[in-house]
Amino acid sequence: MTREEFEKLVYDGYNVRADYPFEDDFETGVFRHESGKWFAIAMRISERKLGGDEDRQIDIVNLKCAPEVIESMVGVEPGIYRAYHMNKTHWLTVALPYCDEMILAWLLAASHELTKRKIPKKR
Repeated sequence: MTREEFEKLVYDGYNVRADYPFEDDFETGVFRHESGKWFAIAMRISERKLGGDEDRQIDIVNLKCAPEVIESMVGVEPGIYRAYHMNKTHWLTVALPYCDEMILAWLLAASHELTKRKIPKKR
């Protein structure tokens, strides 16, 4: 999947476009709920940062995920890694060119749900 296809997936499913909150960085896009809470961050990094042996730049996305799902997918599913530059217990990194699109869509939905603002229960 390309970065453009990922952004279309997010827009079509959640009516959200990326914003670019980092000064002088127009490649790192953050996808947020109306509350401002992030559910995805897309960036461009060297494959070497994910353990590869090339300096080729690839598009990745970090998504929030349940720790047990992270444990079951990292090293098993192509294109899925422990989070780059985020909490490795609760976030994972998806290398867009290498991940199955259906798995990515499922992980995106999970991240969106996990980061929703919780409404407190009435007593």
